[in-house]
Amino acid sequence: MTLHRCQWASTPLLAAYHDTEWGVPVHDDRTLFEFLVLECAQAGLSWTTILQRREAYRRAFADFDPAAVARFGPAEIEALLGDATIIRNRRKIEAAVQNARAFVGIQEEFGSFARYVWRFVGGAPRIHHWRSPEEVPSSSPESTALSRDLKQRGFTFVGPTICYAYMQATGMVNDHLVDCFRHAELAAAAAGTTVTV
Repeated sequence: MTLHRCQWASTPLLAAYHDTEWGVPVHDDRTLFEFLVLECAQAGLSWTTILQRREAYRRAFADFDPAAVARFGPAEIEALLGDATIIRNRRKIEAAVQNARAFVGIQEEFGSFARYVWRFVGGAPRIHHWRSPEEVPSSSPESTALSRDLKQRGFTFVGPTICYAYMQATGMVNDHLVDCFRHAELAAAAAGTTVTV
């Protein structure tokens, strides 16, 4: 029997990501930082381009350890600009370092980034019931509020659209279409689960 997936999961790489990660609630700070770096890097590019470079990003950005990336200085940034295995965009690389510093600040204030970010959806995934790709929004009131708050805390490359993609990736919202096999699986897993915010 063929599994019905969201239409965008049209290649083996995208299907694997769709089936195992996209929309799965993330509460681990290192993984939350990883997706923040990757979503910022993806701006203006395809997600496939980023997934193909994911391991290179993991190596280049200290296994997505935000405290380590926060310590990157001019020498590390120049080295990254010379690394052909990642997207060599100065603004995006500098944003990753700046965001790491702000990320650590949030961890210090809230105890974890997860505790901070999940407040924007009340501590539990928002389960949507979209029937077609056209219904899925590119932003939401929650992503706009998250974007505004992150910017106030010193983050950059975190507009409402990037924040919404981040919320989709980290399972803060379930945007699998209702006829996708993952919609029901994730909705069932989320039933009755709430994190302390």
